[in-house]
Amino acid sequence: MANVQVQDIRNLVVCGHGSTGKTTMVDRLLVKTGAVNANPSVDDGTSICDFDPEEKEHKYSIETAVTHINHNGKRLNVIDAPGYPDFIGHTIGALHGVDNALIVINAHSGIEVNTRRVFQEAEKAGVGRLIAINKMDEENIDFPALVSDIQELWGGRCVLLNVPVGQGADFKGVVSTLDVPDDTSGALIDPNEIHDALIESIIEVDEGVMEKYLEGELPTAEELSKLITQAVASGSLIPIVCCSAKNDVGLDELLEAIETCGLSPADLPRTAAKEGEEVELRADPTGPLVARVFKTRIDPFVQKLSFIRVFSGQIKKDDTVHASSQRKGVKLGPLLEVQASETAAVDVGSAGEIVAIAKMDELHTGTVLGDHTLPPVGYPRPMVGLAVTPKSRGDEGKLSGALHKLVEEDPTFVLDRDAQTKELVMMGMSELHLAVIQQRLARRDKLEIDTKEPKIPFRETIQQTAEGSYRHKKQSGGRGQFGEVHIRMFPFPRGTDPEEFCVKSRFPSIKDFHYDEDHNFVWVDSIVGGVIPGNFMPAIEKGFKERLEGGAIAGYMVQDLGIEVHFGKFHPVDSSEAAFKTAARMVFREVFEQARPCLLEPVVQIAITVPEASVGDVYSDMSSRGGHLQGSDAAGGGMQTVNAEVPLREVTTYARTLSSMTGGQGSYSMEFSHYDVMPANIQQEIIAKSKIEDEEDD
Repeated sequence: MANVQVQDIRNLVVCGHGSTGKTTMVDRLLVKTGAVNANPSVDDGTSICDFDPEEKEHKYSIETAVTHINHNGKRLNVIDAPGYPDFIGHTIGALHGVDNALIVINAHSGIEVNTRRVFQEAEKAGVGRLIAINKMDEENIDFPALVSDIQELWGGRCVLLNVPVGQGADFKGVVSTLDVPDDTSGALIDPNEIHDALIESIIEVDEGVMEKYLEGELPTAEELSKLITQAVASGSLIPIVCCSAKNDVGLDELLEAIETCGLSPADLPRTAAKEGEEVELRADPTGPLVARVFKTRIDPFVQKLSFIRVFSGQIKKDDTVHASSQRKGVKLGPLLEVQASETAAVDVGSAGEIVAIAKMDELHTGTVLGDHTLPPVGYPRPMVGLAVTPKSRGDEGKLSGALHKLVEEDPTFVLDRDAQTKELVMMGMSELHLAVIQQRLARRDKLEIDTKEPKIPFRETIQQTAEGSYRHKKQSGGRGQFGEVHIRMFPFPRGTDPEEFCVKSRFPSIKDFHYDEDHNFVWVDSIVGGVIPGNFMPAIEKGFKERLEGGAIAGYMVQDLGIEVHFGKFHPVDSSEAAFKTAARMVFREVFEQARPCLLEPVVQIAITVPEASVGDVYSDMSSRGGHLQGSDAAGGGMQTVNAEVPLREVTTYARTLSSMTGGQGSYSMEFSHYDVMPANIQQEIIAKSKIEDEEDD
């Protein structure tokens, strides 16, 4: 690794919407600066950054690629990020390993869904932001309108650092708005008109320089050079540059912008915590070790690579360091610098640098090295699920191992073994995300799988009080079986205090009560006179719990009810724990059916961001799905966010509907809200279906 000072390092992620030319841009920068010797092409499958087989097949990035460039005495660690929102988790991880985000916009397509998303994520991560308007060589570009859209959405802090000379086939270069040359002929916008706004955005961070400027004294070149990075760090300036990466026009100026406006690790203030105290984090190689794994990749040879950003201190091979994912210290393996798919050994990873470590199972994405803690990275919750099974019997273990490798690589890919439905469900950001997962399983692990929509975890409960009894009596020669249980069953609303409810209000003759928080179930022992000996009560409880798990009307988990055991009978010879357990199970089901049983369904809170023109369509669609609309909020840039509560069963495949409704411009997020009573007609369908499935199983 080149021996450079912290202030000469620039760590940045190149991000934006799909098809903006990000990967081509990074490929061209690598070739242009001599970092690699190649003639890469995304379309030909020879891209340096898109080296994964799935990326070559689809011709778009699926995960981040880490590269590096040495140029003009600077070390640029450049991460190429996927453009589709389906793979946003990789971009978010990268944003927490860098100091800058270069947000690339297609000059023809303008601001798209993922452009807004990555801008927001960069703001959350607190990194410096630059904007590159790429593909200035394409036709039908309205450059002034695009700049206006950018400034309307993100404010006047977005200022052109250069302006294009021509556009489309006539795009020939760019003209600086900071150091405006004498000859500005051909520029689409007069750079002199922008110069003052740029200067003001830069010097806004220094009151003294600003006062002098207002008094007519212009800042010096040295002052501007110093203040421009402060302005980017504070967010008062977001420089915009123009280029055509494919034709190598404007790339020299893009490199210059990264080197002069981009933040070094020393320019970006960060904090960490130690023993509960917040401390300032300095990019000092002699400081305490603070580093984080921001990416994990498993290559075709099952070599796990952990990508680490060092914020403070140093790491070396064979160092034993504290890792947040382990109770005791871990010994580090050899350090590597990474150039896309290639790696090379290095001696040390110092503050501000990005390195990788191979074959360390103790490290995971998010693991912090050192004695400090860092704020957690917030990844979006995956919305789309598929129940998965291996096509070949006996491959269950192989499937589990392969899926867990994918979980290691992608923070937005989650596995869930549903205790109620008994299904293994893989959750991803979209159908495309899960389709790529399946391709990777087939290619890398030689594993074919079957998928289907997962069962929704409905619940069962009751709506009124009922009572009854059941006598279990069986005689077949020798010792028989006998147990009789009398119960009262009642609704038990969530939030009710079980002790206060049982002891103070309802059961004056209570002997004991038990509360199951998972099911919000309380059962009361008010037996008097020893009609059921105490040693049989645990068996009765077991019988109830079996019904809680297995359901009483449709096979779904039961919740939100209580039972009082108030009477019963026993036989001194024939009574047993098994007999009373059976009696408890049977009386539970019989009384449950008398207490107005119903199915509960999960309801989610959904936030749908769409162009203003699509709001009416979203309202209508949500109403047709039984959603409860809660209004909308402005999301900026001509977008609105519609908020609603809607049954989960209605939005399990909502992504494709929203894409069709908005022409791919919509996005949404949702999270569990609560369980609610399902409409009667839907209940009847589900109960009937469950009975048919039970008969087929029998």
